[in-house]
Amino acid sequence: MPLTGPTCVKSGQTGSRAGKPLNHGDLTLLLKAACSGDREAYARLYEAVYAELRKVAGANLRREAPGHTLQPTALVNEAYLRLAPTCSFENRRHFFAAAAEAMRRILVDHARKRRSGKRGGGLERVTLSGVEVASQDRGLDVIAVDAALTELAAAKPRLAELVNLRCFAGMSIEEAAGALEISPATAKRDWAFARAWLAERLGEGGMP
Repeated sequence: MPLTGPTCVKSGQTGSRAGKPLNHGDLTLLLKAACSGDREAYARLYEAVYAELRKVAGANLRREAPGHTLQPTALVNEAYLRLAPTCSFENRRHFFAAAAEAMRRILVDHARKRRSGKRGGGLERVTLSGVEVASQDRGLDVIAVDAALTELAAAKPRLAELVNLRCFAGMSIEEAAGALEISPATAKRDWAFARAWLAERLGEGGMP
């Protein structure tokens, strides 16, 4: 059963609103209960994950160029609303990976709207942690980043998911390997390949 949307958090609230942190097993049980339609579990879930989601949102927004208008609280709430209609999360890693993907989609949609509202267009730029690109000092077009990841997903979906987990969900190599059910050694090899591939696509020659 789909989740309903969260109660909006007032501006200025932080992760201190969350109760005692849940261990991974408890959170998995809470996810299953919330997705089954238990509204009390749903309310507890939002309280439990809000602080960590806000950290992920803050990390994503810090990669944005100065002048962006999104705030972490707004990004968390919108991402949670996008996750609600298809509540089928197997565990904590699955949930936070889906949340990171939702945030990525929101940032891209936001960039497209800002670009369409500018005379002659305009680029909204981000940095992509862990990917060495020649033009990184002036930022990367967030829409170009999304297009590159979409292209990578079509050719090598596991690598694209690894990038999403590392760059947008903030997972370590070990955490991402666990989420993808591969060994850390394989994740490290995949990460090296994905970084090189993205660096080539997003370098000076690949920028719009």
